[in-house]
Amino acid sequence: MDDGRTGTALRDSTVATFLAVVLCAVLAGYSGPELLNGLAAVAGIGLVAAAGATVMSRAGRWSGPADRVTLGRTVLIGGCATIGILVLAGELPPRPWWLLALVIPALALDAVDGFVARRTGTSSAVGARLDMEMDAALLLVLSAVSIRSLGWWVLALGGMRYAFVAAAWVRPRLRGPLAFSQFRRVVAAVQGITLAVALAPVFPLPIARTAVAIALVLLVISFGRDVITLERAKPNTPELTPEPAPESDRPRQELTASVRA
Repeated sequence: MDDGRTGTALRDSTVATFLAVVLCAVLAGYSGPELLNGLAAVAGIGLVAAAGATVMSRAGRWSGPADRVTLGRTVLIGGCATIGILVLAGELPPRPWWLLALVIPALALDAVDGFVARRTGTSSAVGARLDMEMDAALLLVLSAVSIRSLGWWVLALGGMRYAFVAAAWVRPRLRGPLAFSQFRRVVAAVQGITLAVALAPVFPLPIARTAVAIALVLLVISFGRDVITLERAKPNTPELTPEPAPESDRPRQELTASVRA
């Protein structure tokens, strides 16, 4: 480990948490009773603090340039969580512009951190894990916010990954590795983009419901394929041997099992 990187996690996590405190406090201060505002702010700050604690737990307490991008993205997701609670409490419109203003850069930065990691030679499994956990957190937040405008069923988009994780605790076979899948990758990207578009105030609700329903069907197919593959495969058989992934996806491929299981 390069000595210049040792201890950087403390600095980066502290900066991210401070920014989250400022952002979430400002967002929560515009409407609603003080108790609700406080809970909304704490939810957003807590999400960022948890991500920072994950970085802090690494050996050597290091973080690279890509981790800083991910932590910055986490601050935006924390703001989304704060707004989400206010939306669910009825203190904000079901589809506020403030939320979209945070979601768009948060989705865009999802591609930036991987690019930065490759360009700086700092790609790592732990960095990819943090990025994926933030993907899942953002999807859960967006699906929860969508309840008011689209209905309770949309929560399945954000909850399916966590349901899969829970199932893997009682079904060890679901913890097996999976081969790289371009279909899985595309479907995962479609979820966040579709929910963001559906939450745009100018997007007609009937079309939004249809788009999100299609995204949910694709997600069910993606998870269903993986479940069938894992259930049919025997240990040490080709089905459970990951195929080579494109260079840009190799850190993520190493984490396929831990993300889906």
